[in-house]
Amino acid sequence: MKPAFSNSLGIHEDALKVWTARTRLLAANIANADTPGFLAKDVDFKAVLSRATSQSGNLALSGTDARHLPSSGVHDHVRYRVPTQPALDGNSVDLQQEQGAFAENAVHYQATLQFIQSRLRSLQQAITGGER
Repeated sequence: MKPAFSNSLGIHEDALKVWTARTRLLAANIANADTPGFLAKDVDFKAVLSRATSQSGNLALSGTDARHLPSSGVHDHVRYRVPTQPALDGNSVDLQQEQGAFAENAVHYQATLQFIQSRLRSLQQAITGGER
């Protein structure tokens, strides 16, 4: 169960985690555009967010070892991207598609971040009574 403060941000807190994870995946795809045999990956955003809103609403997973890095819970919905023009070296990265997806993801990330900032500003005004 989330604390009351987290509930004020709604789904945007979880959405920001997903956009961040997707940014990392897309950046890895772009960085490996010339790596033979590299398979491009992407996140099924709708599936991740629907899982986050159902059940507990928490994207975090439990680790099996204290040395494991914390997970965003997104890795369950990572899928290999089907190449539109497969390369002879087995690389499935379409650089133009990846760059477009990266730019679109950046816009979504920024919009979510701005919404959260606006919401926090509204909460601050409600707490202080509009005074600074």
